[in-house]
Amino acid sequence: MIDLAIDAGWVLPMRPAGTVLHDHTVLVSKGRISAVRPTAETLLLDVGERIDRRGHLLMPGLVNLHTHAAMTLMRGLADDLPLMRWLQEHIWPAEAAHVSPQFVADGTLLACAEMLRGGITCFNDMYFFPEATAQAALTSGMRASLGMIVLEFPTAYAADPQDYLNKGMAMRDRLRGEPLLSFCFAPHAPYTVSDDTFVKVRTYARQLETPIHVHLHETAQEISDSERDHGVRPIARLDRLGLIGADTIAVHAVHLNEHDIDTLTRGGAHVAHCPTSNLKLASGFAPIARLREAHVNVGIGTDSAASNNRLDLFAELRLAALLAKGVSGSAEAVPAFEALEMATLGGARAIGLDSAIGSLEPGKWADIIAVDFSVPELQPCHDPVSHLAYAAGREQVSDVWVAGERRLDQRRLVRVDSDELTARAADWRERIAR
Repeated sequence: MIDLAIDAGWVLPMRPAGTVLHDHTVLVSKGRISAVRPTAETLLLDVGERIDRRGHLLMPGLVNLHTHAAMTLMRGLADDLPLMRWLQEHIWPAEAAHVSPQFVADGTLLACAEMLRGGITCFNDMYFFPEATAQAALTSGMRASLGMIVLEFPTAYAADPQDYLNKGMAMRDRLRGEPLLSFCFAPHAPYTVSDDTFVKVRTYARQLETPIHVHLHETAQEISDSERDHGVRPIARLDRLGLIGADTIAVHAVHLNEHDIDTLTRGGAHVAHCPTSNLKLASGFAPIARLREAHVNVGIGTDSAASNNRLDLFAELRLAALLAKGVSGSAEAVPAFEALEMATLGGARAIGLDSAIGSLEPGKWADIIAVDFSVPELQPCHDPVSHLAYAAGREQVSDVWVAGERRLDQRRLVRVDSDELTARAADWRERIAR
């Protein structure tokens, strides 16, 4: 029995690479893709529901490889500042005053609504009270990779590094049966985590076969401070501690020399590229074309709405492609399909879910988005892949399914009350202002 058939003008399955299928139907059974076939061949099939999106393109849901979802409640709080001033003078004090399970639940639910409306079906998060993040993700029906955050200093969430680890692993044990949830260890950054704590993270991560999600080489100051305090650059320090491996997600990775890139390549590490955040905080330009040449897997993240202001992966993948061309001096760097691949399969691979999501292939979860190609802004369409990377935006995402279940229906959120979210956000704005 086919539960769902979605007829589309185009299907971008992501595999085989570069393939675009015209007038095809995606068939879904028990939440998974059962087949992608020419629509004419499916018309006589017995299906539970058939949806006509023949003016649309179907593609896998986008994977946001790095964000701090709850920080959506701090959108626009302290703009136009360098990273460390932004953190030390504004963000960390605001967090100390306001972060709680309720703050995280409300902020994450607001983020989930924005991400779903923009075609993001999975996000990799790093923040306090991850169990509240999990509950918000499950309420919205999104897929989430939950960061088990670790810092050296106390917060409202935990008292010391071991407390962070204990709470994170207890959360993982409670929620590991949820099919929409997966987990990462999330030591915040080399400048907030000690060698001893990194070694503990490495040990636990390898024992539990869980990825490690860490800010790395985001700013030039981070590197100079590491050379002063540890005698080596941060990537070399983590490599010395055994943390640069196929389970490592290096977030930002802006300031890289050839030795850094060789270390990432040799270890099989992944990079979470956050182009808007890198620009807004004046962190610099990540050498994405060079990383791709070195066969480093790259995914795309938005970072938080506090340092980006939008959780918009269509904008990020377009910017990623354009910056790669400008930085490398080659118009051929990161072509349209590669940018889309980074925003889907690249992110899925980094969090260990590429066998389950990231492409529209039989057996994978039916995490699918429909992009409306009938609008004037996308006319004429000579190349659907080019349109997705350079012309389409999140406002053209009409429908979203996660595991075959509808989450966005012709731009309307199915499981989230937008008016209630707006009211909650206004309440938090008043609290933070006071």
